[in-house]
Amino acid sequence: MANITRIKASDSKADKAEKSDAEEVTRKVRVKAKNSDNKKVKDEAKAKIKAIEKKEKDAEKSKKKVKTDKNGKKIRKSDEEVGYFRGAVRELRQVRWPDRKTTWKLTFTVIGYVILIAVTIMLLDALFTFIFNKLLGGN
Repeated sequence: MANITRIKASDSKADKAEKSDAEEVTRKVRVKAKNSDNKKVKDEAKAKIKAIEKKEKDAEKSKKKVKTDKNGKKIRKSDEEVGYFRGAVRELRQVRWPDRKTTWKLTFTVIGYVILIAVTIMLLDALFTFIFNKLLGGN
């Protein structure tokens, strides 16, 4: 009788070469934790797995390209990505506030226009009241 050798597809040398180091360490840690009855060893294994997964996520984040404009400056995230209140605070920091003299000047200008418009409306109201009273034969 001939000996029959079973070969798993995942045991090939090409597959092992393709696996990243992190995947291999993760696999070994999981096997060790699975085979161990000691809770401390299992907890340590879980911590190692979490650390490896975190490193992989960080590596993926660092691979993302940073958007830059023509001059090479970073483009800020849009307000939607940052959040409403952070975006509002950022916009308020960009506001160029007027000095005291300009503020008073603008305040008096607004008050002047409000008075002008109020007087215009009162004059138009008096005129229309006079016209309607004449047409309708009132006082």
